[in-house]
Amino acid sequence: MDNYSIPQFEQSLAQRVSAVMKRVYFKMTLALLVTAFVSMWAAGSEMFLSFIFQNSWSMFALFGVEILLVIAISGAINRLSSAAATALFFLFAVVNGLALSPIFLAYTLTSIAKTFFITAGTFGAMSIYGYFTSNDLSKMGSILIMALFGLIIASIVNIFVNSDGLGWIISIVGVLIFVGLTAWDTQKIKNMAAMAPAGQEGRLATIGALSLYLDFINLFLYLLRFFGASRD
Repeated sequence: MDNYSIPQFEQSLAQRVSAVMKRVYFKMTLALLVTAFVSMWAAGSEMFLSFIFQNSWSMFALFGVEILLVIAISGAINRLSSAAATALFFLFAVVNGLALSPIFLAYTLTSIAKTFFITAGTFGAMSIYGYFTSNDLSKMGSILIMALFGLIIASIVNIFVNSDGLGWIISIVGVLIFVGLTAWDTQKIKNMAAMAPAGQEGRLATIGALSLYLDFINLFLYLLRFFGASRD
C-alpha cells in the first residue's frame, strides 16, 4: 500500500465505522421508542393490568422471554439474517415495554420524563467518550462485567432480605456500572465495526444496538430510584 492510498484507506475505514455506528444508534433509539409506547399503552390498558395482577407468574414469564430473546440474538447472531436479528431485537423491545409498564403506575409521569432526559444526557456523554477516547477500555470492561455479576447476586439477595440500605447501595453501584459499560460497549462496537467483514454491518448494528439499549434501560431504572417521585 503506497503512501497515497493509506489516507484513502483510513478515510474509507472511518466512513464505514461511522455508518455502522449511525445504524446502531438509529436502531437503539427506535427500540427505546417502541418500548416507551408499548409500556405506556400497557399501563393504560385495564385488560392487560387485570391479567398481570390476577396472574403473578406473568411478570416472571415476561422476564424469562426477555432472557431467551437476548440469548437467541447474541448466541445466533452469525446464523441469523440481518432482518431476522432485527425482528427479534424489536420483539425484545416490545416484551420489555410490557415488563416495564408497572413503573408508570409506581412513579409520576413527570419524574419518569425527567429521569429519561437525565439518563439520555448521561448515556450520550459516556457514549461520546467511549467513541472518541484513545484509551483502551477493555480492562475496565472486564472489571465492570465482574461487578455486574456481583450486582445481580446482591439484587437477588435483597429480594429476600428486603433491606432499604442495601437497595440504595445496589442502585448507586448500578448507576456506576452502567455508566462505565456505556463507554466500554461503545468502544467495543466501534472496534468491531472497524474489523467486521463486508456484509456483516446489519448484524453488527443489531447486536450493538442491543448492547447499548440494555445499558440505557438499566441506567434509567437505577436512576429512577433517585429521581422518581412515587404516586400517592
